Amino acid sequence: MLKTENSIRILIADSQFLITESLKYLLHREGKYSVSSVSPEKDEIIRFLTKEKTDLLIIDPFFTDFTDISDLRSVTENFIPLKIIVLVNSINRKELHELNSIGIINVVLKTAGRQEIFDVISSALTGKKYYSNELLDILFGSTEKVSQSEESGQLTPSEMEIVKLISEGLTTKEIALRKHISFHTVITHRKNIFRKLGVSSVSELLMLAIRSGWINLIEYHI
Repeated sequence: MLKTENSIRILIADSQFLITESLKYLLHREGKYSVSSVSPEKDEIIRFLTKEKTDLLIIDPFFTDFTDISDLRSVTENFIPLKIIVLVNSINRKELHELNSIGIINVVLKTAGRQEIFDVISSALTGKKYYSNELLDILFGSTEKVSQSEESGQLTPSEMEIVKLISEGLTTKEIALRKHISFHTVITHRKNIFRKLGVSSVSELLMLAIRSGWINLIEYHI
């Protein structure tokens, strides 16, 4: 469908090609939505939001180069009244509470069906809270299927190396250059590391790495 003057302008922040292309297809077919841009890079996202009027940001923070969930606070505080939907493969209770604490109240899994995608968009645009049923179970259930502080042996050698590079203060782009791999591969490794260790920020990761003896305090880049 062609973009119209009254289209709801959407920015997608994700590095998963099939996800972004599927979203673009679904949204354009509705006619009233216009995907203005797609990017996984924080600097580009901030530049776009600064220059272009955007109504809705659909983001997977684990597949962008935002440092951690708390890093999204700069978006929620500086781009009011931008609406934000977090669309993720998986998430734990701590991460959900962290999103809620910075004002992000619309979260859905990438396994959601078409109707649920449009339900969460409608809720976000009208200022209503929306969590998929699976996420409500995580928030309010008595148990949670999330690994907590798994042993270091469960990290692959590549993941352990990335932990050490993070401790040196390297950015996602710098790690990709150092290891001669793609930016998106580093993002995937980072996400897997966070999931396996049950951490939700770089600071938590580094403290766990120091306590576990994977890196020395002297290696930790302040």
